[in-house]
Amino acid sequence: MGSLKIVNFIIHGYHVVVLGVVSSNRIFSILYNTVFFIPFSREQQAVLRGKYHYYINNRKLLRNNVTLRRNIHRLEKGLLMRPARSVFALNYIKETVNTFQRSYESYSLNQFNIDIDELKWANDVLFTYFTTVQSHPKINKAKSQYEALNTNNDNILQTSKNNGKIPFTHQNRQRSNLTYDDLLTLSYQRRSVRWFKQEPVSRDLIDKALMVARQSPSACNRQPFEYKIYDDPELVKKIAKIPFGAAGYATNIPVIVVLIGKLYYYFSARDRHVIYIDASLSAMSFMYALETLGLSSSVINWPDFEYVEFKMQQTLNLKIDERPIMLMALGYPDETGKIAFSQKKSLDSIRSYNQIQLK
Repeated sequence: MGSLKIVNFIIHGYHVVVLGVVSSNRIFSILYNTVFFIPFSREQQAVLRGKYHYYINNRKLLRNNVTLRRNIHRLEKGLLMRPARSVFALNYIKETVNTFQRSYESYSLNQFNIDIDELKWANDVLFTYFTTVQSHPKINKAKSQYEALNTNNDNILQTSKNNGKIPFTHQNRQRSNLTYDDLLTLSYQRRSVRWFKQEPVSRDLIDKALMVARQSPSACNRQPFEYKIYDDPELVKKIAKIPFGAAGYATNIPVIVVLIGKLYYYFSARDRHVIYIDASLSAMSFMYALETLGLSSSVINWPDFEYVEFKMQQTLNLKIDERPIMLMALGYPDETGKIAFSQKKSLDSIRSYNQIQLK
């Protein structure tokens, strides 16, 4: 047996025996990861730092307030429930009004660059909530606090009252003429493109695609991500060299996007995975939108290697609780460039109905 075969035999044996044992029991897994801690150490620190910043940021006045967004969305869900609830949100309505008051007062004094659309939405939902629910000591107290703000006399906020920023019936939603066949064709059209024309890309087009991306579903409407877009050739070149997935075509990328997930939008480690879900939902919508605008894209794989994570953090000056989710190359496609066929799995391979996995 050659030396290479011996090495491969040992590695295979390790995977079968050692990993089989340590993965069979949660305590064994903890002990194993205590010794071999590097793969998850950055994420563990990021989650803890995110929890810390969540509570710190609740005291700060930022452009977007995660507590306000979460609680207003909870009120929305309460308002659309069947049967309608006469009393709800008792455990968080005071926190919601307190948070709204801080944001509204700061906006009124022009102290901070508060997201006015977020404030309009919050105001509309709170107004609807207080005019819908029945009397209760906790609700009455919060209502008095809200009405004392006198938002009805604010021209900017009042113009949004009952103007689409509160729950509405399904039949009144905006409708599209897009058919299933159109969408299926678009899904075939969208391919991972690695060869682009060396032409500048209009930021207006990118922003149009982001208008679609932001409509993607997000848990509690937090949208815990940011599209960091780079179109300066030197910056593109510098960033494109960091991920392994761009090897071979990094110098051909006109625009590179780093999609960042923000763990400080969460107060619990239980939600650490949501940045990946919400960002990925948004990214797919973004890529479809780019196709309709004549632009193509390619997702650049971002495995969790400590070296490249650290390098990206240093290059973009990211906080420890800001996690790169993926990178995307985008630009006008070179029509003569080849793309992979990439046969997809059959439906039988990716779906089942009413099937319960047997142990």
